[in-house]
Amino acid sequence: MAGALSHLRVLDLSRILAGPWTGQLLGDLGAEVIKVERPGVGDDTRRWGPPFLKDAEGVDGPDAAYFLCANRNKKSVTIDFTQSEGQRLVRALAAKSDVLIENFKLGGLAAYGLDYASLSAENPRLIYCSITGFGQTGPYASRAGYDFLIQGMGGLMSVTGRKDGEPGAGPQKAGVALVDILTGLYASNAILAALAHRTETGRGQHIDMALLDVQVASLANQAMNYLTGGMAPVRLGNAHPNIVPYQDFPTADGDMIVTIGNEAQFARLALVAGHPEWPTTPEFATNSLRVRNRDAFVATFSAVTVTRTTAEWIAQLEAVGVPCGPINDIAQVFADPQVQSRGLALPMRHESGVETRLVANPIRMSETPPEYRLAPPMLGSSTIEILTELLGLPPHEIEALRTACVI
Repeated sequence: MAGALSHLRVLDLSRILAGPWTGQLLGDLGAEVIKVERPGVGDDTRRWGPPFLKDAEGVDGPDAAYFLCANRNKKSVTIDFTQSEGQRLVRALAAKSDVLIENFKLGGLAAYGLDYASLSAENPRLIYCSITGFGQTGPYASRAGYDFLIQGMGGLMSVTGRKDGEPGAGPQKAGVALVDILTGLYASNAILAALAHRTETGRGQHIDMALLDVQVASLANQAMNYLTGGMAPVRLGNAHPNIVPYQDFPTADGDMIVTIGNEAQFARLALVAGHPEWPTTPEFATNSLRVRNRDAFVATFSAVTVTRTTAEWIAQLEAVGVPCGPINDIAQVFADPQVQSRGLALPMRHESGVETRLVANPIRMSETPPEYRLAPPMLGSSTIEILTELLGLPPHEIEALRTACVI
């Protein structure tokens, strides 16, 4: 069965991560995604290595692993739209598309006649999604914004890192470009909502996605802790601001994570730990009391956790339904039997002929599951196909465009 979005065409003018992540998700769900890149250069992330995808002889190819993570199920077309003929080609592609994704600076595409106002005049059904650091309005709208910068400005780093006063304390970013990923997820949701609206009205619309907006929205309970209580949350390392115990603890041979969600789980934890009195101890009897006496409980429990190995604790706690687990490195993640059972390391054959592995889409759908039709494309590999089959250009026009370095 065709993917849920197989009736849609997406024109992806974006690069780096937030925009490409949006396009990849739509492509996984069946949409045809045409990625427009600069001739001879392409998406910046093609060069963000090492590591690079190696050829059959083990030599580094032109595409970095970073590029591969966000550009599956796309066709690459190289067009220089700083030239008038290139602008004409992009306008023609937009006229035949349902969705356009771009992440240029504010007003960056207007100079080429590729802004929403210009393209929607030719295709009123077009869903045009703009992704910027700070949005289309406001005093920062013209600024460039990158994930790391937004993690700092948007508050995430103020609640990430070791507690003040501890060794290594200080603000810390997340280990992946989380704001870009979340923006891609929000953007794809917005696009689907706009498509639903178009089904009812026949009209497209402009979507204004800002990394800063997404980061602030994603502060979730931490934002509400401040808005409700009036106190800005602080860094607590791996601890939870509202639940105890909910963090990492040392064991005899490493560390483990314990995440207690209710008092019944805490009572079972106490039994396994050999301290059935904890649920009736005045300082520890409820989660609220444990939060107020966080340091005392963590010290008390840590003195017990170091007496057994991580494997022993996990086996004993899992047996009574207490959520816990190890702290895996990424190699251990892909060796985990649950991860392997779910098929999250996805083998695909690259256009170069090399077999590679990508990370599978986590969505599971009974009728229209994600599709893996195309590995991340080589630069410009579908240019001739798209210009010929979609735009109907004859060979002599294509050759003239090539000679003029438009494609």
